[in-house]
Amino acid sequence: MNEKYLALIDFLKSLEPDVAKFYEKGQSAAGTRLRKGLSELKKMTQELRNDVQETKAQRKAAKTGM
Repeated sequence: MNEKYLALIDFLKSLEPDVAKFYEKGQSAAGTRLRKGLSELKKMTQELRNDVQETKAQRKAAKTGM
């Protein structure tokens, strides 16, 4: 499996404690950390998306012999 995908999954799991602290315990600081983490997650998903698009283009080019 792709390293970027696995890193994305690990990072998402790392946010779980702050999700629980924010929603279950009402800790505002956890909400701040969660928002920061989600912003980073967005960047990571965009990188993965770009990687997927690039790989598709390379495969298509190889298939057509370009």
